[in-house]
Amino acid sequence: MGRSRRAAELRGLQQRGNDVHRFRGLAIAVTVTIALGASAVGASAQAAGPGGATQATEVGITSSTIRIGVIADDNDALAPGLFAGSPRAVTAYAKLINATGGLAGRKLQVDFLDSQLSDTATANAVIKACSQDFAIVGTEAEFMQDVSNLVACPDKTGAATGLPDIAGFSANFAEGCSPVTFSPNPVQIDCATLNQHPQTFRGNQGTVKYHLRTQNQLHGIFVYGNDLQSGAIAGLAIARVNQAGGVKSDGEIGISAEAPQSAYTPIVQQMKTKNANYVLNINTSASLVDQRKEAVLQGVNAKKVIWDCFSNCYDPSLIQQGGADVEGTYVTLSGLPFNETKSNPALAAYVKAVGASKVDGFGEYAWTDAMLFRDSVDAIVKKSGNNALTRKALLAQLASTTNFNADGMWGTTNVAQRIPTPCFLVMQVKSARFTRVYPTAPGTFDCNKSNGISVKANLITGQSG
Repeated sequence: MGRSRRAAELRGLQQRGNDVHRFRGLAIAVTVTIALGASAVGASAQAAGPGGATQATEVGITSSTIRIGVIADDNDALAPGLFAGSPRAVTAYAKLINATGGLAGRKLQVDFLDSQLSDTATANAVIKACSQDFAIVGTEAEFMQDVSNLVACPDKTGAATGLPDIAGFSANFAEGCSPVTFSPNPVQIDCATLNQHPQTFRGNQGTVKYHLRTQNQLHGIFVYGNDLQSGAIAGLAIARVNQAGGVKSDGEIGISAEAPQSAYTPIVQQMKTKNANYVLNINTSASLVDQRKEAVLQGVNAKKVIWDCFSNCYDPSLIQQGGADVEGTYVTLSGLPFNETKSNPALAAYVKAVGASKVDGFGEYAWTDAMLFRDSVDAIVKKSGNNALTRKALLAQLASTTNFNADGMWGTTNVAQRIPTPCFLVMQVKSARFTRVYPTAPGTFDCNKSNGISVKANLITGQSG
C-alpha cells in the first residue's frame, strides 16, 4: 500500500471500538465559570487527601509531582498533526487539575512523547515513559504493536509490574488486549477469543433498533475501508453487529479511502439491483460523500434509503463537501456532541480548556482518559492515602473500574472487562447542520443494556488457536 493511501486512511476517522468523533472548527459559544471548571476536575483535586506528608512512591512520583506521559502520533510528514488532539487535551487537563489544587497532594507534569507513525519511535517512547513516567494517558499510536516493553516495564522496586496505559484507542489488538491497557473506548474484540476461530466481537445494536422502529425491514450495503487491516477488521465487525441487530446484508464491500467517486458506481448499482433501503458507510466522511453523490447521479431516491454512519461522519467536511446530497445522513455517537456544553460541565470544561476551534474526537478521547486517571488516583488516595500511589495500585484500580462515564460526557463503560458502552445517541444532517434526533434531550444517551451485543466472526486469520 502506498504512503499516500495510508495517509488518506489515517486522516480519516478509522473505527476504533466505539469510534471517534472528530469535529474540528466547530463554532461553539461557550461560557464556563471558574466554579464549573472546578467541578469538572473533581472535588478531591482540590485537597491533598489523607496520608500525611507526600513522598516519592513510584517511578514518576516525587513528593511534589506526578509525571504522566502521552504517546501519540503527531510530527510526521505522512499525516502531520494526526493525533495532536491527545497531548493538547491531556496537557490542558493537567493545567486545570493544577489550578484547582493538584492531585493526591501533588502537581501533574505531562511529558509528550511523539510516536511519529513509526514502530521504532513508538518503541522508544514506551521505553522512555517506562523510565520516567508513572503512567501513560491518552495513548493514540498506530504502531503500538509490540507491547513487550509496556508489559514488562519495571516499577520502582524492579518488579515487572508494567506501565499503566490508559488509551484513547488501541489501533492494534496486541495493545488493546494487553494486561496493562485500559480505556473508556476498548477494542471491539473479546480478548479471550483473540486466538480462537471464530473470534467474538462486541458492539452496539442500538441504532439499528432505533431505525427498525420506523422501518420494519432493513436490508442493504455495508461499505468499509480496506487500506489498513485493523480498519477493515473493525469495519467488518461493525457490519456484522448491525446485521445481528436486524439488517439483512445485500453485500459487504471494502474500498480504499482514496478511491474516486467513479469507484462507487458498481456499489450504487448493487444498491439499485437489490433495492436496498439501508446503507452503512464505515469509511471516511469523504467516502460517504462520494457514495451519496454517485447515488444522486444514478437516480437513487435518497428519501427511501437510511444512510447510516458512525462518528467517522461527524465531521464538518461531510456537509461542506456533500452539500444537499448528504441531507438526512444519520450519525451515531458514544460521546456527547460538542455543541451541548450547556448540558455537561465536563464537556464544557474540555471545550473551554482546549478552545472551541481545536476540539476533536481524538482530544475528547484523551480528555476522558485523563478523567479516568483522576478517578483512579482519587480512589487509591481515598482508600489508602496519598502515599499509596504505585503502578501496581493503579493497575488494580483500573482493573476494578466497571462503571465509568467521564462525569456523563461519555457513555458508561465497563473499563475493567473491556466491554464497549451500550450507550449511544443519534445525530442527523438537517438543513446543513448536525441535529440531535435521539434521544432528544441534550446531554443524554440511550443506555439500555440490550443495546450491547456480541457476534462471532472469523475476521482474524493466520493466528494459531
